[in-house]
Amino acid sequence: MSETNTIKQNFIETSDAKESREFLVAKVAELTEKLEALPSVVAPTERAKVLLDLANAELGMTQMSEVWNHAKAAFDLCIAHEEWQLAVEACDLLYQTELPSSIIALGHGVWLSVTYPLEPEYSINMLNYVINETTDDADGAALAAITAHFIVDHRSSGKQLVDLKVLTTNMLAKVALRHSKVETQVGLDVWMDKMELRDPDVFLPRMGMVVGAIVGDGNWWFDRKELQAKIA
Repeated sequence: MSETNTIKQNFIETSDAKESREFLVAKVAELTEKLEALPSVVAPTERAKVLLDLANAELGMTQMSEVWNHAKAAFDLCIAHEEWQLAVEACDLLYQTELPSSIIALGHGVWLSVTYPLEPEYSINMLNYVINETTDDADGAALAAITAHFIVDHRSSGKQLVDLKVLTTNMLAKVALRHSKVETQVGLDVWMDKMELRDPDVFLPRMGMVVGAIVGDGNWWFDRKELQAKIA
């Protein structure tokens, strides 16, 4: 690329970034005003959605403390009113702040998205974060990948099932390559047997232990037994 073209490209990128930031500033102002204007008695879901939209705009501006405050407020509302999918969206935003407790938020998001029958994409997203967080030799990545694969089988059908199975199969293959240098289907089958990834009665409890380790003792934001009782 010539110097003239480089300057032109840099100018375009700078202009785009400026326009994007101006858009986000305006969006934050608009959503802040909308939040403040909500009546004291309003559907919890409506308030939570505004809080999440605001947190998302703030994330774009890297205002991480504000993102945390608004996403955590949305999370608390969603848990209190059993809006599990929105609660997972809040955990996603909390995790992306990369603040000290963001890993705890990830654990909560994984627990909710595996425990409750949400849209499978939410579970895959949360479990993929776990894969990215683990070291190459850690078993947690394998457990996250097979759990995503299992969830797709049980929560999707038709084209969605086909598309998502391709995604989770690739997740498994990537983890196997990373973990044990597995490069063939035969090798993958052997690796899955060795890692005990065939039986959900075996790998799901182990995944639960991984989530428990992510969150840590005494760091849970809700009573898991109480929430599990709500499924029945």
